[in-house]
Amino acid sequence: MGIWSSEIDIEKLNTLSKGSMGEFLSIEITEIGEDFMVAKMPVDSRTKQPFGVLHGGASVVLAESVGSVGSNCIVDISKFRCVGLEINSNHLKSVSSGYVYAKATALHIGKTTHVWDIKITNEEGKLINVSRLTMAIIAY
Repeated sequence: MGIWSSEIDIEKLNTLSKGSMGEFLSIEITEIGEDFMVAKMPVDSRTKQPFGVLHGGASVVLAESVGSVGSNCIVDISKFRCVGLEINSNHLKSVSSGYVYAKATALHIGKTTHVWDIKITNEEGKLINVSRLTMAIIAY
């Protein structure tokens, strides 16, 4: 089970994005490990900038999406909500087609903040983006 508050159903998690940016960009959780979560996103007309490569903002949306889902799977969501507090993103390589994969690994799980290291790779496994996300844990 690792850091997660309970058993996680990937299919159920993916239905939570209905009607949101995650659905619009086809972001999908694909894997869950002891202390990490992976999501994928297509590189297509919705996620490219005018010059035909993945938009940096789309990478940030992917990074924050997977980290946010991760944090919400750690806390008791009947008592807390997790929201993005800060994100830092370094764009290292361009991608013009296929899918990108974001692996969010927990660096810190505290009572009021979570910090995630998120590495985004292309289909060949080459690193294209590194992000760090801080989540605020807010009691209802």
